[in-house]
Amino acid sequence: MVRVAVIDKSLCKPKRCNKECIRFCPRVRAGDNTVEMGEDGKPVIHEEICAGCVICVKKCPFKAIKIVNLPDELEKFCVHRYGVNGFKLYRLPLPRPGKALGLIGANGIGKTTAVRILAGEITPNLGRTETPPSPQEILKAFRGSELFEYFTKVFNKKLKVVHKPQYVDKIPKYVKGTVEDVLAQVDEKNRLDKVISELGLDHIKDREIKYLSGGELQRLAIAAAVLREADVYMFDEPSSYLDVSERIRVAKAIRRLLAEEKYVIVVEHDLAVLDYVADYVCILYGVPGAYGIVSLPKGVRTGINAFLQGYLRDENMRIREEPIVFHLRPPVRSFPKEDLILQWTDLEIGLNGFSLHVEAGEAYRGEVIGILGPNGIGKTTFVKTLVGDIKPKDGSVFSVNSLTLSYKPQYLTEIDFEGTVSEFLEHAKNSPLSSKDLSTIVKPLRLDRLLDRELSSLSGGELQAAAIAACLLRDTDIYLLDEPMAYLDVEQRFSAAKMIRKAAEDRKAAVFVVEHDIIAQDFLSSSIMVFEGEPGKRGYAHKPAGLREGMNLFLKNLDITFRRDLQTGRPRINKEGSWLDRYQKTVLKEYYYIPEKEEEEEKEE
Repeated sequence: MVRVAVIDKSLCKPKRCNKECIRFCPRVRAGDNTVEMGEDGKPVIHEEICAGCVICVKKCPFKAIKIVNLPDELEKFCVHRYGVNGFKLYRLPLPRPGKALGLIGANGIGKTTAVRILAGEITPNLGRTETPPSPQEILKAFRGSELFEYFTKVFNKKLKVVHKPQYVDKIPKYVKGTVEDVLAQVDEKNRLDKVISELGLDHIKDREIKYLSGGELQRLAIAAAVLREADVYMFDEPSSYLDVSERIRVAKAIRRLLAEEKYVIVVEHDLAVLDYVADYVCILYGVPGAYGIVSLPKGVRTGINAFLQGYLRDENMRIREEPIVFHLRPPVRSFPKEDLILQWTDLEIGLNGFSLHVEAGEAYRGEVIGILGPNGIGKTTFVKTLVGDIKPKDGSVFSVNSLTLSYKPQYLTEIDFEGTVSEFLEHAKNSPLSSKDLSTIVKPLRLDRLLDRELSSLSGGELQAAAIAACLLRDTDIYLLDEPMAYLDVEQRFSAAKMIRKAAEDRKAAVFVVEHDIIAQDFLSSSIMVFEGEPGKRGYAHKPAGLREGMNLFLKNLDITFRRDLQTGRPRINKEGSWLDRYQKTVLKEYYYIPEKEEEEEKEE
């Protein structure tokens, strides 16, 4: 067995501990130098003499150490390692010209490392941290595989790479000017006007970058990428902040690059979008922060299903204890009258020149109401009206008693707090964290290792998880989570969804979730509210409806149809104009759930 010992240097704080990793190591106590202090003042674990007892893992007060045993035969596939006791990546995805490669996996599992290696930003060291290999040695390691030709081009500087970054909200810090001016500077294909139209940027092309919303910044970044002339296009989470129609629009823009026989690599956690945009996928699995293994390439349907089922048949590898299963039949919206928490008449709401009409409806304790609609259509305004923060111009809201609201904002920049993650969560809860809080909320969101970290040092995904935890730690009547899945990986999305449902059931609260990830909404929601209208000017909110009725209304407005995967029950987007797309629209009149006798898969393209 190969021992992999990883120390997270950002978590390790030798000045604040008693060097437990050294003091309690049996080998050190027997006289070996298995663990010793390095030149940087932090411990080094010598893997070749480590017994793998994991005592140091349990004793470390900051949870900075991970020790994993791996099969000997895997070591020959090591592609890269970040220094002594650093993260290890095994194997690489296989990009192919004219095909879109999708990458699935948890955050911290090596997706960004793999992408940066393929982009030529990192030279793979084949696990040799002290004596890095030469380009010739690297090519020799890949001889006989499809990657040999690819890396030959990389080392000969014959591949131009364009990389769409993950965190688009940082763009205004570095880019100035109007949308049209910025895109004109990178337009190397003379397709400026066409791309602006394809991505729906016409109405904001004269707007300054600093005034753009998250969704507008995302489409700007994607437009800038597709306008540049390159051999390899890499898109890191291209659907964040986008509503459903915008996600389809972006997916189509990415797919158009394939006609030019380009390499296209997409890292995406919205499985419906990944299913639509990718031709094949590679799954990354392992232990986040310690090591990642890239699976063999799989067809997009087979790969996503294998990921959800938690088992890779070709490699005989279980990557999750329990499968993630969706309901093939829609749940019925049915709640006892005594669980009624809110009722409202037809409402007319006005705010800063924006008007919103809301149909009369009600919400029940234990109900999770998914809210679907474009950004800027009044979804947050509506919920704040329900709890009395905003007064309607016309109409009334009736509640069983005075209600309290816990709110998770859409933009993480709205979180203004100085202190550690632990202090942030305790401030939100207004009391110390209990063991139940740690086991049911903090640990499932992978925040247990980050409690001593400064909130300002967290990545986007980590900060999102902290914001969700803070929202759910408050004991209130109504929860509003605005785009909680942005920046979370697939595993975290389903953990968060289960947590939100459990909070609604256990606390007898009503939960409103604004989310554009259709698969997450389908897994999470018991009811749907559809918002439509003209963003920023006027909105119309339909009353809460059952999942089937609500999704049909929403998707009919977008002219998009979904089908169900019979193996996992997950929703899949039909290709526009395909036989099943036309059949559902014209014959079945069903945009989301297909009657059982008609439920059959389209032929894989």
